[in-house]
Amino acid sequence: MDSPRLLRRCLLAALSGVLVASAAVGTSAAADPTAAPAAAAAAVTFQDTFDGPAGSAVDSSKWQIETGDNVNNHERQYYTSGNKNAALDGQGHLVITARKENPSNYQCWYGTCQYTSARLNTSGKFTTTYGHVEARMKIPRGQGMWPAFWMLGNDIGQVGWPASGEIDVMENVGFEPSTVHGTIHGPGYSGSGGIGAGYSLPNGQAFADAFHTFAVDWAPDSITWSVDGTVYQRRTPADLGGRTWVFDKPFFLILNLAVGGYWPGDPDGSTAFPQQLVVDEVKVTTGDSSGGGTGAPIRGLAGKCVDVAGANPANGTAVQLYDCNGTAAQKWTVSSDGTLRALGKCLDVTGNGTADGTTVQLWDCTGGPNQKWTVTGAHDIVNPQADKCLDVKDNNSANGTRLQIWTCSGTANQKWTVG
Repeated sequence: MDSPRLLRRCLLAALSGVLVASAAVGTSAAADPTAAPAAAAAAVTFQDTFDGPAGSAVDSSKWQIETGDNVNNHERQYYTSGNKNAALDGQGHLVITARKENPSNYQCWYGTCQYTSARLNTSGKFTTTYGHVEARMKIPRGQGMWPAFWMLGNDIGQVGWPASGEIDVMENVGFEPSTVHGTIHGPGYSGSGGIGAGYSLPNGQAFADAFHTFAVDWAPDSITWSVDGTVYQRRTPADLGGRTWVFDKPFFLILNLAVGGYWPGDPDGSTAFPQQLVVDEVKVTTGDSSGGGTGAPIRGLAGKCVDVAGANPANGTAVQLYDCNGTAAQKWTVSSDGTLRALGKCLDVTGNGTADGTTVQLWDCTGGPNQKWTVTGAHDIVNPQADKCLDVKDNNSANGTRLQIWTCSGTANQKWTVG
């Protein structure tokens, strides 16, 4: 099959003029499945809980509806307007419904359309650069179903796809009921060459059986995917083989339910209609962008705090674990540039190291990759350059234990709560 995502999206009648992409399966790295999502020191920049009367359309101040068919992917649906296939259920959900019908004699690339569905986006209404982007959803089931929650670079109208970049937070194809995919696409790694991984539920559970939270933690030079707080992949510029990282600019959000196409295949006799993508909430949160402020504690092993030894602001001062005491040495700001700051300086991986056991220290903020951190919804604090986690040495909760970077394992000495 050629280019499953490149063949997926068409130019639809909307502000964005969006094209497409898709998902490739890769290896995954598990983290703590019980971790709660979202760092505490974050501001909500976009949220829709889909409250409103049953049958009403989505909030037009947040979403626009795209209409039309999609020849590029050989999808079978016609995306309709208004509340015909995307409506609130009166119980705090958006329901995107795919039906086997054609009430208005819609014409598709293959002739008279056989199915209707809906697709909506935030282009012209909301964009974000970095942050924790999540949707809590229950996906449909059945051969030929193709639900997705994803993002496109807001400059797509100027530079086209794939130069705009695409971040697929979640895609599912109906013949894989237990698996979802997360992928990035950009110039030289688009369509079937997209870079991503799959995540599967244990014991053959189906995603259609319950609500799940699909998220990315997006920071300068890193994107981390999770399902229900469990991290399953992290991507950085090092994964691109020298190709261009196009994920340091504004992106907008998209929700859709496609029917058929090259990747999922068409519905068959086993597929029941209607099918529904039920969305409980879409939310984007982002860390403090000021680079200053009073900061907040970062708590970890045994409830103790990340601490600058002796409250000493000198370059090279050790960063350690210590009883939480509310002093400035324990007040950290999560900045939009990916740094963690205290006492006017940055959390720094000593000597630009990437090996297990490399210590961390306080240092003048330089903008270097050894000072970039991703605070994930699974409570990891990750240095993307090393692809390693902030770690309490030897799992020792004693005051003064040095902090270091170490291969992410999901253990308690690598779990942190900001705020």
